[in-house]
Amino acid sequence: MNILSKKIYLKDGREISIETGKYAKQADGAVVVQMGSTMLLATVVSAKEAKEDVDFMPLTVEYQEKFSAIGRFPGGFLKREGRPSNREILVARLVDRVLRPLFPEDYHAETYVTIQLVSGDKNELPDALAGLAASAALSVSDIPFNGPISETRVGRVDGEFLINPTTENTNKADLDIIVGATEENIMMVEGEMNEVSEQETLEALKTAHEAIKEQCRVQKELQEEVQLLKREYTGGWEDENLKAQIENDLRDKIYETAISPTSKKERSEKLDQILKEYKDSLEKPDDKEEEKKQEYLLDLYFHDVEKDVVREIILNKNLRLDGRAPEDIRDIWCEINNLPSAHGSSVFTRGETQSLTTVTLGSKLDEQVVDEVLLQGTDKFLLHYNFPPFSTGDAKPQRGVSRREVGHGNLAHRALKRMLPTDEENPYTVRVVSDILESNGSSSMATVCAGSLALMDTGIKFKKPVSGIAMGLIKDSESDNYAILSDILGDEDHLGDMDFKVAGTKDGITATQMDIKIGGLSYEILEEALEQARKGRLHILEKMNETIAAPREDYKPHVPRIVNFTIPKDMIGALIGPGGKIIQQIQEETQTEVTVEEENGEGKINVLASDKESIDRAVEWIEGIVERPEEGKTYTGLVKSVVPFGAFVEILPGTQGLLHISEIEHQRIRAVEDFLQEGDKVDVKVMEIDKEGKIRLSRKALIPKDQNSQKKPRKDN
Repeated sequence: MNILSKKIYLKDGREISIETGKYAKQADGAVVVQMGSTMLLATVVSAKEAKEDVDFMPLTVEYQEKFSAIGRFPGGFLKREGRPSNREILVARLVDRVLRPLFPEDYHAETYVTIQLVSGDKNELPDALAGLAASAALSVSDIPFNGPISETRVGRVDGEFLINPTTENTNKADLDIIVGATEENIMMVEGEMNEVSEQETLEALKTAHEAIKEQCRVQKELQEEVQLLKREYTGGWEDENLKAQIENDLRDKIYETAISPTSKKERSEKLDQILKEYKDSLEKPDDKEEEKKQEYLLDLYFHDVEKDVVREIILNKNLRLDGRAPEDIRDIWCEINNLPSAHGSSVFTRGETQSLTTVTLGSKLDEQVVDEVLLQGTDKFLLHYNFPPFSTGDAKPQRGVSRREVGHGNLAHRALKRMLPTDEENPYTVRVVSDILESNGSSSMATVCAGSLALMDTGIKFKKPVSGIAMGLIKDSESDNYAILSDILGDEDHLGDMDFKVAGTKDGITATQMDIKIGGLSYEILEEALEQARKGRLHILEKMNETIAAPREDYKPHVPRIVNFTIPKDMIGALIGPGGKIIQQIQEETQTEVTVEEENGEGKINVLASDKESIDRAVEWIEGIVERPEEGKTYTGLVKSVVPFGAFVEILPGTQGLLHISEIEHQRIRAVEDFLQEGDKVDVKVMEIDKEGKIRLSRKALIPKDQNSQKKPRKDN
């Protein structure tokens, strides 16, 4: 067994090892990457032949965290890993986005990259190692790949940038991003910040890239030691004569359509008609296979010409498909409180992209339970993004939640979460739902804008409005000519070289996501894109502020109210009662929702109801349960039982004292029943609480001596 390994040393003394030749040897490539006790097994397998009618890279990246890696059983009835969690989907997307652009353009064989967490360490996060593991597996395989790449996390703690910080430091960081890059170029960025400036963001990218360069060099050394030649392959169908024919026959028509500002739908219909008429004008081959090939190549070459034409117009004419200049933002209109029964709602429209967003406020019982391999707990801020097919005019059903929806929702979640008030200021669990009703570019950033508006519409003390913008890039590969595009269209994303999303407040960036499809992108261009994004972000904020610039003064009348307070830790059991009997009774009789949990040595109580009266009743009940009787204090008690020597009176829920017959009246009485019966309410004073906790009560202490009762007190049921 020929086992090869390499080590990468971080500045803080920690090391990352890469090992191959020990596991999964029937895969085309397999490595184990380890840092501390965290170990990732990455494998890659690619089909030997590609389908001829496939014009894209059919790459699938899967990331899975094994519960056994941390010595835990999976939850649920089946006790085995099932469908991927959101976290696993997000990590897989991080890797996919860096790898995909680096396969040869004509390599279309089905390729599967699988990354598994086989040993876990809660202090060493595995997501930052997944890209390195995947790239290393490709590097030691014979699969064509223009890498290697690596990914690394950079966090800033107390002003210092840290590479692959520990979990503890990551939680304290005011900047937390993952960067993917080759040795030469940054390819992907994903992360969140606490209103960080553009210049600080750029410094973080440079810091991450320096670490990645070393990781790429080590992979190249490992690749040389493996001494495995890359496989030869054949591309898909080609016909240079047909390609030249389409370029000659259709370029002018495509140019005329692209240079005339139109809507997405109108432009698409015109281009479809040009292609259809051209197809109809050609003689179809008699052979079915040749007919299929012709159809495929016509679509492929038409798209290539369209891409060249659009890029040429932008670079040479400074004109975009909808008639805008590169830095222009599409028209914006906003509305809040458009859904009267929602706790908060908004609609945000920018050009042909529209988000309808709602906010729902709930109690602690509505928190999302998180039970993952390395992370357990709850989440009280949820954001869900939905992208129905009708938003792009597609006639197809909506089946479940796609990976894209998970990724876009996560980006918007990152952008907004740092502007939420503290738990003390906001007792609610918050759910934001963005439904994309129309899409032509940057629906995730529309979600950020709509989410910010809807949160302020609820009355939550949202710190500052947040807006987002997507930036694009068109760069001539043969010259230094380029154009940075603000607020990109869907076609500009598809046909361009960069998709750079930036969200933030007027004071700084809160989240960013970047995918670069080309090499050779300088830091100067990135800096220019960030500055242009800042100006665009502020313009969008101005438009949003015209609708609502600060949270409502109060919640809407139909929003449930919540009261938070604490009780002594040792009274939690008394509040809950045997089998939850007491707390369930409180909720049922007061029509409230009551939760209790131990936190910082106290019992934290959360009471939610639709009206103040119900909350007041529940709070009074709870306070009565946890209140401790005090000597000398007067209580209105309930007679629970009558005995020959007195009566037992409940002065607080679950707390009784003895009212002796001699303490009922100043005068001597023959029978307790002459004055008290079970169920009577009576005012009593606590005279003594002995060492054993027994309580001695008195009624006569509250009655002047010359005002003895002449009859039994009125029964008050």
